Amino acid sequence: MTPLGDEIAALIRQNGPIGVDRYMALCLGHPVHGYYRTRDPLGARGDFTTAPEISQMFGELIGAWTAYAHGLIGRPDPLVLVELGPGRGTLMADALRALRAAAPGVRVAPHLVETSPVLRAAQARTLFGTGAAWHAGIETLPPGPAIILANEFFDCLPVRQFERRPTGWHERQVGLGPGGGFAFGLAPEPTPGLDAEGPVGALLSVPAAGLALVRTLARRVCTVGGVLLAIDYGHTRPGFGDTLQAVAGHGFADPLAAPGEADLTHHVDFAALTRAATDAGARVHGPVDQGDFLFALGLRPRADRLKSRATGTQAAEIDGAVARLTDPGRGGMGSLFKVVAVSGPSFGPLPGFPDV
Repeated sequence: MTPLGDEIAALIRQNGPIGVDRYMALCLGHPVHGYYRTRDPLGARGDFTTAPEISQMFGELIGAWTAYAHGLIGRPDPLVLVELGPGRGTLMADALRALRAAAPGVRVAPHLVETSPVLRAAQARTLFGTGAAWHAGIETLPPGPAIILANEFFDCLPVRQFERRPTGWHERQVGLGPGGGFAFGLAPEPTPGLDAEGPVGALLSVPAAGLALVRTLARRVCTVGGVLLAIDYGHTRPGFGDTLQAVAGHGFADPLAAPGEADLTHHVDFAALTRAATDAGARVHGPVDQGDFLFALGLRPRADRLKSRATGTQAAEIDGAVARLTDPGRGGMGSLFKVVAVSGPSFGPLPGFPDV
């Protein structure tokens, strides 16, 4: 068992089984052994690859989108550009380059919300000289209008799970099995107040942390201006099923096997996020498929411009990146990943969404 696994097992022996949300929070954010506290998980040597690491085109298109959104929020000077969970800083660096090309002379104040010391160091190297500032949470972000980017962020926020039994919805928990390893189980009593309809045996995920964050950000953009752009993998229709998964070495793993040694994620429930934002008074744009969003922003002509100056090998790599970012089939991100924007209720249309 991993060092973090030993700590979690001791916690369970002392206090009883814990919810899936607490298990996720410990695995990812434990101050000593948490997955994101101890490593750079990105790239070929890591466990997974995100869109900004696939191609510079992704971040450049987000930068061009940001330039347009900057005009819609009144061109504040400087533009507060926030990224939640910014990885190595690649998306921010590419977006800043494209933003400054699209809006020469614009002053940008990059703010990064990151808890991992390893990733903060990588971001500092990538963004050296940009004046970037770091935050442990959104509470310390500067006031006023801001454009907030969140790429593959909501899928890592802890999620609660419940299973329907004849007596009601019982919370799914992590406990110790007969052999001493971790095992899933159910709370003995149903959770009061959870009245969703579903057949016996159905598994329901409730992204409580993500919903709370979206409500907070929605209230912010409604009150002081700005817009949130979120890109993540997930679904747009409510449903049942277990989407909790672990990723290690670019493959799927047992989420209970090695706490702190694998990334834990879940499919984002965009329908629930949309309801949370609208309930807070915001306007929601989308969600739309990532492939459609990127093509609407000009991915194809951007790729053609890059290929016009590329070698044959480089041109093939560019085509491969376009396919990976936009293909709807297996291995592509085009339809699995969704894009949604949250703004104030009177906000105008945004590029990449059907209402523009």
